[in-house]
Amino acid sequence: MIRKLLIANRGEIAVRIIRACRELGVTPVAVHTDADRHALHVHRAAEAVDLGPDTESGYLDIARLVEAARARGCDAVHPGYGFLSENADFAEAVTQAGLIWVGPPAGVIRRMGDKVAARATMQAAGVPVTPGSDGNLADAEEARVVADRIGYPVMLKATSGGGGRGIRLCEDAATVERQFERVRSEATRAFGRTEIFLEKAVLNPRHIEVQILADAAGRAVHLYERDCSIQRRHQKLLEIAPSPALTRDQREHLGALAVRAAEAAGYRNAGTVEFLLDHEGSFHFMEMNTRLQVEHPVTEMITGIDLVQAQLRVAAGEPPGFTQADIHPRGMAIEFRINAEDPANDFRPDTGRITRFVPPGGPGVRTDSALYDGYVIPSNFDSMCAKLIVHADTWPALLARCQRALNDLELRGVHSTVPYHLAILDDPDFRSGHFDTGFIEARPGLAHLRPRPDPRRRAALVAAAIAAHHGLHTWA
Repeated sequence: MIRKLLIANRGEIAVRIIRACRELGVTPVAVHTDADRHALHVHRAAEAVDLGPDTESGYLDIARLVEAARARGCDAVHPGYGFLSENADFAEAVTQAGLIWVGPPAGVIRRMGDKVAARATMQAAGVPVTPGSDGNLADAEEARVVADRIGYPVMLKATSGGGGRGIRLCEDAATVERQFERVRSEATRAFGRTEIFLEKAVLNPRHIEVQILADAAGRAVHLYERDCSIQRRHQKLLEIAPSPALTRDQREHLGALAVRAAEAAGYRNAGTVEFLLDHEGSFHFMEMNTRLQVEHPVTEMITGIDLVQAQLRVAAGEPPGFTQADIHPRGMAIEFRINAEDPANDFRPDTGRITRFVPPGGPGVRTDSALYDGYVIPSNFDSMCAKLIVHADTWPALLARCQRALNDLELRGVHSTVPYHLAILDDPDFRSGHFDTGFIEARPGLAHLRPRPDPRRRAALVAAAIAAHHGLHTWA
């Protein structure tokens, strides 16, 4: 087993990995820049390496991270998600340094990170993909010709894209020509590559992804699916496992497709195969994420399997500790991404000092976070500051428990998306399970619903007023 692990990340995912390490007897080593010197993951780790003053670039410095791992006697590196987690050069540098990379091989990361190569791999394996260009497009004229052939609407996409960036929906030829250079420019800025491809748009589908895990020999299993359809501007807001949209037959079919995709890609370790489910009930391969996902806890909640511990075992060449026959989903779970954002102000990110943070508890409730009272949320990183994961045996019970848990969550000092999540839970279509990726766009008023009255806040204000009055009276 791995003895000592460098965690090349920060925040809640670093804390999450540290917890898995502690239970396995692995020594966790954190990294941090100056802005994170007081971060929770630094305090929870056995050791911490200072990456210097560069707030964000330190987490992207491959040479410095590899040297930190070697200097501290680590035998493995876990990249978490974001930052360098899907960077093939980082994976390569780690293995060339004689260290264990907790993730898929660099070659798989490169091939699956190239959307055109990924599509070709899936087509060869018989995994359904949407019609599209055979490769990268030379210019807007070629894009228009392909779009005219397969029919509108179409999606222009950055070949090396991800995270919802480098994507444009085009309804006609004029839009293709107008958006082509815009997508190319965004791809260059975000990913350092100019390649673009095109595929048929699947309008308002369900976004369904399957968690997979492959051992050192390439034998893959699936841990069932997550429904990520509730998203804003291609960014996921909450995730559900399993999807309320699928029948048992669809679920088994989709799991088999994901295993086929993983084995065709030569996959190792944990990853996710993402699909679009159209209104006719057909699945279309979208992409493969070659890392642990933000939403992995909902899969853990329904399967009882610690995915990070499984990652560490597989990376060390051990069996994951279970087979497909051992995986039996129980109940349902939802993960809410609690972002430090103001929904009523176009989701503007908020920063500042956390004056009070009390995560909810009770049966079936888990909170993954790096927050604590007095922590200052920096402005240089993603706005997600916590994940609330709730589990129950049935969908109605899950909705009731989610409302209770969100109302119990105390987060003061910054705006958050908690009121927005409560508004989603109140929506009749969401409660009935009838939603797709167009859900948020069709409900612009959700962001402007007033937050529910908080009796604790009213009591605090009354107490403050009484104290202030008493103080003034005493002074007089």
